This record gives sequence, C-alpha cells and structure tokens, in this order.
Amino acid sequence: MSVPLLPITRPAIDEETIAAVCEVLRSGWITSGPKVQAFEAALSELCGGRPVRAFNSGTATLEVALRLAGVGAGDEVITTPLTWVATANVILEVGATPVLVDIDPATRNIDLEGIEAAITRRTRALLPVDLAGLPVDRDRLYAIADRHQLRVVEDAAQSIGASWNGKPIGSGGDFVSFSFHANKNLTTCEGGALVLPPDIDPALCERRRLQGVKRFADGSMDVDLLGGKFNLTDVAAAVGLGQLKHLHEFTARRRALARRYFARLDPRRGPNLGLDLPPADFSNCNWHMFQPLLPAGSDRGAFIAAMRDLGIGVGVHYPALHLFTLYRGLGFRAGQFPHAESVGARTVTLPLFPAMSDADVDRVCTALTRVLKP
Repeated sequence: MSVPLLPITRPAIDEETIAAVCEVLRSGWITSGPKVQAFEAALSELCGGRPVRAFNSGTATLEVALRLAGVGAGDEVITTPLTWVATANVILEVGATPVLVDIDPATRNIDLEGIEAAITRRTRALLPVDLAGLPVDRDRLYAIADRHQLRVVEDAAQSIGASWNGKPIGSGGDFVSFSFHANKNLTTCEGGALVLPPDIDPALCERRRLQGVKRFADGSMDVDLLGGKFNLTDVAAAVGLGQLKHLHEFTARRRALARRYFARLDPRRGPNLGLDLPPADFSNCNWHMFQPLLPAGSDRGAFIAAMRDLGIGVGVHYPALHLFTLYRGLGFRAGQFPHAESVGARTVTLPLFPAMSDADVDRVCTALTRVLKP
C-alpha cells in the first residue's frame, strides 16, 4: 500500500477566500479592477504606506524595477548565483550583464564583502536575494549602495512577512519585489508586487506594467515607451486579500515548525545525521523553506527517491545558476563560486507549510533517520 505523500508545500486557502473568488467570477469583472486596487492598498499598509503595484509574477516585477531604475545595455547588475534563475534572467532581459558574487556560507545569501570587489564603472544596480526568507543584512547592503551611488532591487520573492531589525521587509529601502507564486508564504496562485521608492512615479510603473499605454480623459491614448503585459487579475487579487489576513499567523506557524525541526535534528539530542542545518534566525526570517545540506558526497537523487518511498516530498532550491548551459555560454564556469556550488549541490528542501502538524515534522525526521542512518 502506498504511503500518502507529504508535499514540500501546500497553500492554505480558506473558504472565505474561495467564496470571494466566486464573487469576483460572478461579478463579470475578472481582470484588473477594484480587487487589484484593494490588494495594492492592503500591501501598501503592510509596507509602511509606500506605493505598491501588483503584477502577474515576481519575475515581471524584477524586470520592471530594473527598467524603472534605468538599467539597460552596457550596464552591470550584481547578484547571487544561488537563486531561482529568473533573478539573473531579468538582467539579460533588459540588456544588461549579470555579475555574480559568491555566497556567504553562513547565511547562504550574497557575500556582502564580495560585492565591493565586483563593482566597476559599469555597475548600475545591486540585486540581492533573501534566500528561503532570510533577509540580506539591509544595513550593510544600503551602506554599500549609498557609497557607490547604486540602485538596489531587492529580490524579496521569498521574504514577505520577514523583517530586518524589527522593520518589515518592504517598509524601507529602494525597489522591493515580492512573489506570490503558489509555493510562497502568501500566494495569489501566480503574481507579484513591486514596492516603489519615492523618486519613481507609480503611474510610470503602471505604464511599464501594461504596454506603455497612457490614457486621457477624452478616451484617447498614447504609447511613448515599451511596456509589457504584466497586470494581475481581480481573481488573483481576491486570493491575495484573503491570504493577507493570515500572513502573521502563517509566519508564526512556519517559525514554530522550523523550531521543531531544529529540536528534532539537533545531534546533541539524537543521532548525528551529518546534515548542515540552515541559519537559526527566528526574529528576521519568515521560514519560507527549511533547507538542510546533505553530507558532502551524498547521492541527492537517491536520497530524494528514498524519502519519497517513505511518503516525504523533497525539493531542490536551488542549483547554482552559473552552471546552467545558458550561463556557461556567457563565460561562467565551474569553480568560480565554490560556496554557491557546494550549497547548490547539497541542498534539499523539506516539507514546511502552515497546515503541517508537529507530527508531520516528526514523520519527516523519522524518515531522515532511516535514510541517513549514521
């Protein structure tokens, strides 16, 4: 008899939210409309009153942020090799050059000391990533950006609900990009949002979001810049509004589950499985993912298969992106970023989502003990 699979994540969508989606569908207005405006207003409140515009993906928000920052052909943007490939792809999309800096092995985020060495006269922006919901040190990040007069596009795709020294991510800084993909802590099924700095006109962001169109009171329109088709629907916004009501409790539950993982996997309390556990940050991190590293030399494919046989889903987030064929074609090579390569080869994502029970964590840890028997 097959064992029921515990997935790595599952969205928590309540009946009130489902009813709200049905209400939108019955209304006849299902594309961008009043629900999107309400969602943007609620996100703005979460972000300290800053202007926020909703998009159909977190990737689109990154691309538009770079364009609004004036990044284009001939420019360089510094980012990390340990992230979902979209982070670097958008740099190519706007015609700029991605410059990669290895990670800090302690945080698994971009090495802030390495950023300064990578800055050249062509550097236009920094694009840091909050891996697994652990924020990059915002104080050090912005000190570097200010010193070199660089724009910052925060890839906060994974860190809504996280904070830095008591300030919610999104409530400060330059451009801040959130993702609301189905696996994120807050989902709209697919979607994203861009928090705008004070020097950027939200109307310009809206035009970049929808074909560059400028509308006039008499019904006429003009297009004087290139835009995309990146608008969020009211159906998706209804899901987002329902999710926002629970964001605080989602984050609290994720932190509680992560604490239980640490307690169960502490080698001082049980067998040493040879895992390197993630940074134990319970004040800033939103615990988007729980990612231990397998012992060096492990067969990750065999590990994933063995865990699945025991009913435990396991993911990989992320392989080091500079090893992909596209980026090798740009001149990147193995050995350039050894910390990112090591983490990328050993990382596994274990189940973590608000509806999980403590017993689910125990089940995962029991499976780990069986598969990684010391």
